[in-house]
Amino acid sequence: MRAGIDVGGTFTDLALWDGAALRTAKVPTTPGDQSEGVVAALRAGEAADVELVHGTTVATNALLERTGARTALVTDAGFEDLVEIGRQDRPSLYDVDATRVDPLVEPSHRIGVPHRSFGGTASTAVDIDISDVLAALREMEPEAVAISTLFSFLDPSREQLLARAISGALPKVALSLSSSVAPEFREFERTSTTLINAYLQPIVSHYLEMLGTAVAEAGVIGAPSVMRSSGGLIGLAVAARLPASVVLSGPAGGVVAAAAVGTALGHSSLISFDMGGTSTDVCRITDGRPQVMFERAVGGRPNRMPSVAIHTVGAGGGSLAWVDRGGALRVGPRSAGAIPGPASYGRGGTEPTVTDADLIVGRLGAGTSLGDSLTLDLDLARHAIAGVGDALGLSPEDTAAGILEVVESHMERAIRVVSVEEGADPRESALVAFGGAGAMHATALARHLDMAGVIVPPHAGVFSALGLLLASPRADSVMGALLEPGDDLDGALGRVRTTAVADLHGAGYSLDAVECAVDVRYRGQSHETSVGHELGEGWAVLAERFHVAHAERNGFSRPGDPIEVVAVRAAATARPLFTVDELPLHRGGGEAQRGNRLVLLPEGPGDATVWWRPGLSVGDEVVGPAVIDEPNATTYLGSGERATVHESGALEVTW
Repeated sequence: MRAGIDVGGTFTDLALWDGAALRTAKVPTTPGDQSEGVVAALRAGEAADVELVHGTTVATNALLERTGARTALVTDAGFEDLVEIGRQDRPSLYDVDATRVDPLVEPSHRIGVPHRSFGGTASTAVDIDISDVLAALREMEPEAVAISTLFSFLDPSREQLLARAISGALPKVALSLSSSVAPEFREFERTSTTLINAYLQPIVSHYLEMLGTAVAEAGVIGAPSVMRSSGGLIGLAVAARLPASVVLSGPAGGVVAAAAVGTALGHSSLISFDMGGTSTDVCRITDGRPQVMFERAVGGRPNRMPSVAIHTVGAGGGSLAWVDRGGALRVGPRSAGAIPGPASYGRGGTEPTVTDADLIVGRLGAGTSLGDSLTLDLDLARHAIAGVGDALGLSPEDTAAGILEVVESHMERAIRVVSVEEGADPRESALVAFGGAGAMHATALARHLDMAGVIVPPHAGVFSALGLLLASPRADSVMGALLEPGDDLDGALGRVRTTAVADLHGAGYSLDAVECAVDVRYRGQSHETSVGHELGEGWAVLAERFHVAHAERNGFSRPGDPIEVVAVRAAATARPLFTVDELPLHRGGGEAQRGNRLVLLPEGPGDATVWWRPGLSVGDEVVGPAVIDEPNATTYLGSGERATVHESGALEVTW
């Protein structure tokens, strides 16, 4: 049996596949030690003698909350402040008070090494005296050290020399080398990624070590696999060594599952919409494949690890509603989290949240159970919402409706970011809604954007955990390579391909496929576009693909201008643990309709039919206004919206 466990900000979800059936469970997340929630999920799902695939937010939380390791940076003399100078771009062009995030390493912990190499030549590296560097590091007593020199992407020997010396002097300190973490040009982004990796390494490796011990005692067989940001699986040891690669571990699972289910239903263009307790994650999926990016800013810091192109906003079921100094209603980005959670959880929370608003307008029912251990209290929700309503001069019902309107506007903008702002028309895409709260808000968003429809997949409340089981083991390789037409592009592709395959085999997996990509730009351009390209296809094919991709992304191309390659990449994958086709078809049957409930519609209060999703049969149609409950999620249909049950169990919503 195989178990996928995804740790979110509010709940920890389990999907357990035994070869014939899928079991699920949802338990509250344990922020102090996520492994406790993982074990609780295994017990709730009665999982024993299982293999574990894990999606974690430990790296994300440590980076965003600045709770990582005490880190030192070793770089070339004169470049110690590069991580603070950055690109000198303004995060908000017309805001005179806008500031960048502080670097992960303070100035006193940045050390410059003399006699830097030039153009990748490190002939002087063996002659440098780094005794002062070692003395400074001993005095700092860092928990981790990032080593990033200027031309290490061409010649790593200088960094390797420094690493051997530092490791000998400080054997217990975690080391991250830019030539291993992100061997690409652009010294700021490479150094930023290496710093992120070093900053996270002690805390992530410690967590994974505790996790391995805890789940072994709970009946997990072997070392768990971990979801990486790119949507593939890596081993526990690799994740501990490269924590920068798992910063978006949890959300990636949902994107993988959305691509699989949406494609199985015949939709080539999708946008995944994952609304949980703390945040909402959206991602565009084209031809059944999520877009993978090779640089993301996480917490304002560039991270050049491959990751699915997820855009995240602080809008979830636990997002707090508040009134700003100008008297305007605001929602998020602060969240009630797992502890104490929304006021309606009855765990001591007093501030109003989106979940409390959903309860007041009737999308959630009073007494609804969440996560097998929580029951929603309507009186507590009304009391919390009334506090904000008094400040606005509105009734609790009108305040709740306003909260939902505000949070849905945040999520609509997020969908526009991954579609309209990237040259894609959202009207051509279906919205795949999941997470505990996703299907309660999806149809309103899809209708505002005139999208093709909404898909609510089976097991929507634990869908990211299911995605962990659908993911393929993956190994990525990248090499900086400044090449022009006529240069040996195939040689560079062959090297990264060989490295990726070797890494996959080294992790104990059999190769299923290798895909290569090339980062291309017009000569002199300051940004590049990644284009799929394989061995033997040649420069002419690459140029044509690049011109097309550049026009799609930027609105224009210049076919007459010379191009250049700045990096080559390869991703080797094994077969997934199982595919969505193996899931049993939906059976349903039994009592499906469960009466009526008063809901607040745009035109005023009205009756909505209430349905139990497991009782619906294939082909059944539910017409809104309606509420469709299931063990770990709820679907809300507005007036005129129709949900049809697909043979897979998915709900296909149109209007």
